[in-house]
Amino acid sequence: MDAQGARTGATTGLAPTGIRIGLTATEAHIRAALATLRRALAGRGLGPTDCDTTELVLAEALNNIAEHAYGGQRPGPVQLALRTGRGGITASLRDRGRPMPGNRMPEPGPPAIGVRREAMPEGGFGWFLIRDLTTARRYRRVRGENRLTLCIPRTGR
Repeated sequence: MDAQGARTGATTGLAPTGIRIGLTATEAHIRAALATLRRALAGRGLGPTDCDTTELVLAEALNNIAEHAYGGQRPGPVQLALRTGRGGITASLRDRGRPMPGNRMPEPGPPAIGVRREAMPEGGFGWFLIRDLTTARRYRRVRGENRLTLCIPRTGR
């Protein structure tokens, strides 16, 4: 566990086949986990664009877990595992919060354009970004656990 993980409750492991991070679904722990993740990915040779995209996708997914799966109840654990390969990054997230509505991922359309800035919603863009920046997504609810898998393409930059 690194110093950042020790302060926030996040734990990190670098296995030969991937990266594992355990955290509690709070804003501070998510921020710390994303910083740890970014360092680990850069250490594996991913460029800034690939690190940015991965961080953005996982920030949206982790914030959704904190806000919706555990929202209104005590923050719970999240397990994040990543595998990197030539073609992309596969991220697997597990939590024990509430299931997604209808046991399926939301299917939002693109954000409305051409509206006044004041008329734009504050939130609701997360799933659009996740869908736009990933090549595959899978959600399952198994024995009281949410399991989300996201495939993020690598650009080599």
